[in-house]
Amino acid sequence: MAVRVLFWVSAAALLAAVAAVAVAVVALVRAGEQKAAVSGQAPAAAAGAHGTAGHAAPASSAGVPDATEQVGGGLLRPRLENGVRVYHLVTRAVRWEILPGVRVTALTYNGIVPGPEIRAPYGARVRVIVKNELPEPTTVHWHGIAVPNSMDGVPDVTQPPIQPGETFTYEFRAIPAGRSSKGGTFLYHSHVEEDRQMGLGLSGVLVIEPPRAERYDVERTVMIAEWNLDPQTGETRPAMDMEGLLPNYFTLNGKSFPATEVIRVKRGDRVLLRLVGAGQFTHPMHLHGTDFRIVAKDGHPLAVPQAADVVQVGSGERYDIAFTATEPGRWVFHCHIGHHVTNNGDDPGGLLLVVDVAGRGTSALAETTSTPEATAQGTESMEGMEAMQGMEHRPGG
Repeated sequence: MAVRVLFWVSAAALLAAVAAVAVAVVALVRAGEQKAAVSGQAPAAAAGAHGTAGHAAPASSAGVPDATEQVGGGLLRPRLENGVRVYHLVTRAVRWEILPGVRVTALTYNGIVPGPEIRAPYGARVRVIVKNELPEPTTVHWHGIAVPNSMDGVPDVTQPPIQPGETFTYEFRAIPAGRSSKGGTFLYHSHVEEDRQMGLGLSGVLVIEPPRAERYDVERTVMIAEWNLDPQTGETRPAMDMEGLLPNYFTLNGKSFPATEVIRVKRGDRVLLRLVGAGQFTHPMHLHGTDFRIVAKDGHPLAVPQAADVVQVGSGERYDIAFTATEPGRWVFHCHIGHHVTNNGDDPGGLLLVVDVAGRGTSALAETTSTPEATAQGTESMEGMEAMQGMEHRPGG
């Protein structure tokens, strides 16, 4: 009798244990399902809200004035204070004209697209005073420069963001990061919501002039960018590689062809182009009429320059290319992706400019564009850039 009772007690205990295990398994499965549902839905909703309402939203154009300047990327001259080169940058929104009658709402340095070009001799002490007149915080990152960590411009990592109405002072020596180069082509840009602020225009070039360098007869900086613009409403969004944000306008130094600058040279001139990827896309840039030599990459001179007639310029990259103008004529320099040489689907447009090579001793051919307004813009571009011709023209190395 005792043995039988013990048997049934043991059996009941075993059944209870099995039931408990089953309940625990069900509980674990349900908990896992709830966790998966939460992790699958909440971040997606948050990302979607942030992406749509934040980074991908059109730039506010309410109260934004038309730009007072027509040409971007002009030289920013410093003030000398006890041996320090002092520059001033002001961030502000403007409606920037990329073509006659076509304006984008841009975030700018000093009201121009691209921002002004900063030049400093190798090793010079540089101070840049940045005032933020945007309705949102920003910073400036000195791309490829050996700045102190506190001057690197990464929000909430190396500095607090510069709030609207505030001023921040950056100070460093004009020395390339890694210290293996004595000078070249570098970049400055926002590091707050970089895809948005840089995509809407907050970038410029910093050239470190090396102690010894080759001289060129003609030198130009060419900043390559993209825009997402509704030409009917004027709504401007930062161009991104995603549906609804793909670019439909493309600019060289803030202008789309035929409003891009005509670079006038004479036969036999040695030409240096500093190419800068200021957007988020890669552009295979091709020169007609001759090949070129890639003489520097990201501010570092190449020991053996590379011969090419196409160079892929990605986001943040800089290539210095040099060539001798040997063949008279109007030769184009353009992106080899067909869509990138259009203006909202109309071609030719976008990333295309003309290198006008005149015979030695003759004047360059007159600029021909589709409208008088575009011609005037091209003339202004040339005058703005020729103001830099009094400087020594130096390559990136």
